[in-house]
Amino acid sequence: MKNTGCTKRGVCGKQEETADLIDLLIYVLRGISIYAGKLGELGAPDREAGPFVAGALFTTITNANWDNRRFISLIREGIELRKCLEEEFLAAYREKEGEEFSGDLHDSATWYSDDEAEFMTKAKEVGVLATENEDVRSLRELLIIGTKGIAAYADHAAVLGFEKDEIYSFILEALASTTRDLSTEEMVGLVMKAGEVAVDTMALLDEANTSTYGNPEITEVDIGVRGNPGILISGHDLKDLEELLAQTEGTGVDVYTHGEMLPANYYPSFKKYEQFVGNYGGSWWHQGKEFESFNGPILLTTNCLIPIKGPYGDRLFTTGMVGYPGVTHIPDRAEGGKKDLSEIIELAKKCEPPTEIETGKIVGGFAHNQVLALADKVVDAVKSGAIKRFVVMAGCDGRQKSRAYYTEVAESLPPDAVILTAGCAKYRYNKLNLGDIDGIPRVLDAGQCNDSYSLAVIALKLKEVFELEDINDLPISYDIAWYEQKAVAVLLALLHLGVKGIRLGPTIPAFLSENVVNVLVENFDIKPIADVETDVAAIMAGE
Repeated sequence: MKNTGCTKRGVCGKQEETADLIDLLIYVLRGISIYAGKLGELGAPDREAGPFVAGALFTTITNANWDNRRFISLIREGIELRKCLEEEFLAAYREKEGEEFSGDLHDSATWYSDDEAEFMTKAKEVGVLATENEDVRSLRELLIIGTKGIAAYADHAAVLGFEKDEIYSFILEALASTTRDLSTEEMVGLVMKAGEVAVDTMALLDEANTSTYGNPEITEVDIGVRGNPGILISGHDLKDLEELLAQTEGTGVDVYTHGEMLPANYYPSFKKYEQFVGNYGGSWWHQGKEFESFNGPILLTTNCLIPIKGPYGDRLFTTGMVGYPGVTHIPDRAEGGKKDLSEIIELAKKCEPPTEIETGKIVGGFAHNQVLALADKVVDAVKSGAIKRFVVMAGCDGRQKSRAYYTEVAESLPPDAVILTAGCAKYRYNKLNLGDIDGIPRVLDAGQCNDSYSLAVIALKLKEVFELEDINDLPISYDIAWYEQKAVAVLLALLHLGVKGIRLGPTIPAFLSENVVNVLVENFDIKPIADVETDVAAIMAGE
């Protein structure tokens, strides 16, 4: 709230009790991480802790879950897992050392309770502000928030059967580190390691998506409607979309994407479904009006839900890590099985077709494989001077009026500048008629926020093609819009890759202390956005 901190309630709509339960869940996850780390040190790693912690962290990210019952359930499940890990550790220690363990453990590894009232009492003691030193708190929060983003991407990949022990190990290491008194150098080192792991995790998710559904292709996506009843799917989970398309085939029900699901239209595997007809609406914060006018049921597969304020609550369904009180939740698929989406499909058949809110097409599908296929054309345009500058305007959208800055930048960039984007920030300019350069669209959409990895691959490939020593010598500027934890993971990934001079807006994250901001400025030249005219001039000058 006002970029200082939420007081009366969360900007995302969460009440204080929900926020407290999230704090307590993270506290329990720290305890799990301590025992998992100690088991690893004894050569007896646990395979269950990593996936559970990643999934639980995913529920805590912005605009994912408001359901206190879900958090209480996860806290209880976490306590039980921690008990099992404790027993495994004590037995492994006794076997290896020949004596009982007598060392000190953090309270998060030893606190137990089954009582919900005690949950709320404990939650008040262990929240973010329990760390009094502002700089320590800032570095710990930067690490935890970035790790939440990594956990979300790891969970996406795991749904498709792609996992890496090294990613889970880091998630556990990061959480456990926040229970210890580390030096500033050690804490900064872990933050930078989070950037490295974020790159690895996004690469794994890219492999999962493209291996399963093919490489995204240049695609024109219809933004109008047809006359059939429809289902609107939002979020990021492609597996959920795959199962929805398979189950709606031949039913007379159309399927539309919304928000971060738009890039699903670019994948070859989904194009075979005739009922997969296009995208409806814009980014997540417009959903109140857009869900209402859609008329049919809506399936939320990951984060990007907002509190329900319209008469569409009885048409909204959540699944995966998403939850909202009073909303029907689709259970997880059994191992080897599929989610049962029949209730959504049957409801859709009874609903009116979507109300048309716009017409036209959006062009996208410029992930790394597609752009590299056009590499010769891109390189020629740069060498001829037709393209003077690439501007990475990836990240998140939001309802704040200050985010109009990104629309105005897009409109103000000269016609020899190309925008590279990923994430829902694209909705600030992806429907503008910005033209093309020698057939290359001036807005190249790589996909979802996790597809920011594609933008890094493109930059590294261009560095190689132009035979440059430093990625910062490329004609690429970064004007990033941040909002939530996935965006923080992407930012840390860019810093790990050595990118400097990033503009970050519309505000600098409030969880960063002044001293931590200074470290980022000194080492990476991170800077806040200014006014549009000043920033566009500096961007085109490579400053």
